[in-house]
Amino acid sequence: MEVTALCFRLVMLELIFLREQVHNSYNQNRTFLRITPNRLQHFDATSVSFDCVGFVGLTHLKIIRNTEELNPSCDSKRTTSSCTMDRVYLEDSGEYWCESEGERSNRVNITITAGPVILDIPALPVMQGTNVILRCRSKNQSTNLGIFYKNDVPMHSTPEEEMKIENVSKSDEGFYKCHVSSIGTSPASWLSVGDQLFYDSNSKSLNVRILLRLAVTMLSVFLSLLVMGCLYFKKHKVNGEDVADDPDV
Repeated sequence: MEVTALCFRLVMLELIFLREQVHNSYNQNRTFLRITPNRLQHFDATSVSFDCVGFVGLTHLKIIRNTEELNPSCDSKRTTSSCTMDRVYLEDSGEYWCESEGERSNRVNITITAGPVILDIPALPVMQGTNVILRCRSKNQSTNLGIFYKNDVPMHSTPEEEMKIENVSKSDEGFYKCHVSSIGTSPASWLSVGDQLFYDSNSKSLNVRILLRLAVTMLSVFLSLLVMGCLYFKKHKVNGEDVADDPDV
């Protein structure tokens, strides 16, 4: 029974550790800057929205433009934590973030281009172990066949509609761009890879690793309860046989 008690204590410790992981992951990722559309590059004269998600209290959207820290100009959805620019221009390129008292979000380096091609690359860091898809976009078409580059080195020899990076790791970080023949080349943007998954407070998305750990923990609890039940049943069965075999009973 000592082994059973130890097993039970280990399972309880695992559940407490899992609860702390979920709590820490939520606290780390509940505040972030959301960009809509969710990409780092945008054509000029298009609409882009910025939202500070998860902050409590007075929150401000900030931008660094030519080394100067500013509050961006908004056309609609104008609050201290939300901003929609109905028509962005080249001068709206820069590094955006949200901040409140003692708290800052991730920084997002947005590029506004007057060129004919942009790279569809996520605005938020992608989590290690997940997959990410890059696409070329022109002003006339949502996707195009193109050659994708990482740090100015082509990633393949023939044009493709998209570039899928599987099982993302830190080694996949770098500057990416794409070239569409007879149309043009997109600017280069940095693909950021993080340890945690950013998720919207209104969604049900959770860190995949935490979900896997939860599944393993629940399986451990089930097996532990099964073992304890078998031991309990065996003990009472043996005690019952001893009583039956005792001639003094």
